[in-house]
Amino acid sequence: QVQLTESGGGLVQAGGSLRFSCVASVRTLSTYAMGWFRQGLGKEREFVGTITGIGGTTFYADSVKGRFTISRDIAKNTVYLQMNSLEPEDTAVYSCAASMQPLAGVNYYRQQYNYNYWGQGTQVTVSS
Repeated sequence: QVQLTESGGGLVQAGGSLRFSCVASVRTLSTYAMGWFRQGLGKEREFVGTITGIGGTTFYADSVKGRFTISRDIAKNTVYLQMNSLEPEDTAVYSCAASMQPLAGVNYYRQQYNYNYWGQGTQVTVSS
């Protein structure tokens, strides 16, 4: 069983930045792809981005491309989501997730059912 522990998030003004951390209780982070999803109030959960286990390739949703960056520190079993130029539309509960498929294409990682483990979710609120 893999546990994902998130930290970060909170309240920020539009145009500001936040960073999430997600620590995975795994032996080797490179055996998992790590994704981020978000769910706004009254909305369906949507894909934000992913970093593959093998190679560390990143994929992003069009809505966050150029503003959000996913990175990882394998030695610390930690994945980061850096969010810049935040907009009120980014307000949501953000969750990290781990997929046991370490290397696939973006269409695979867009689907939340391809992730095996989930973090608890953390609220981000962007005020205008």
